[in-house]
This record gives sequence, C-alpha cells and structure tokens, in this order.
Amino acid sequence: MRLLHTMLRVGDLDRSIQFYSQVLGMKLLRRKDYPEGRFTLAFIGYGEESTHTVLELTHNWDTKSYDLGNGFGHIAIQVEDAYQACEEVRRLGGKVTREAGPMKHSTTVIAFIEDPDGYKIEFIQKGTQ
Repeated sequence: MRLLHTMLRVGDLDRSIQFYSQVLGMKLLRRKDYPEGRFTLAFIGYGEESTHTVLELTHNWDTKSYDLGNGFGHIAIQVEDAYQACEEVRRLGGKVTREAGPMKHSTTVIAFIEDPDGYKIEFIQKGTQ
C-alpha cells in the first residue's frame, strides 16, 4: 500500500495552483475539467504521482469558499531552512502564521503558513526532528 494524495477543496483553482507552484515550488502534474459534474481536479506535487504523494485540488465551479471546520490539521513539508522558507513565502506574498523556531518542548524547528483558502501548512526543518 502507498499513500497517493490528499484532497483539498479550493474556491479559486488558478489562485491555488499559483500558490502551490510559485510559493511552494510544486509542479502542476495534471488538470481535468468535468463539465457534467461542474468541477475541475488538479494534481500538484514535488514529483510524479507514480512515486510521490501529491495534492488533489478540487474546484467545484459553483462554490467560492468552504468552511474549513475543526477536524483537519495541516499539511507538512520538509524544508532545508524554516527561517529562510518563511522569508521566501513572505517575499512572494504568502502568509506566515507562526514564525520559524523550536517546537514547544522539543528542538524540532517548525513554522506555519496558510494557503489562499486558509489551509495550514507546516514547515519542518530538515535534521531537527
């Protein structure tokens, strides 16, 4: 067994693709419209779906935003330098919600940012876990 993808519902697909590709450096792997169902799926990630876990961005054409609820936590991405990653996100217009620094009661260096729909993304600095 292998984890294939995590699906996020997004209000503006182009804005989300731009964020994940330009701010986080992911690549759009495939995109397909389903006119009869009035939705579009886009798969984005750091590598091909055959070997990497990716994100499925689902855009329902008639829905502009979603209630994120309180069950979803975050997506985690390993970065070389969490402090620099936060600076780069800020430079590209992204939102840092928790500055880089050691996790409470640990030496693991983490930070949190938000995507355009408000989903939390955790940066975990490589080698600090």
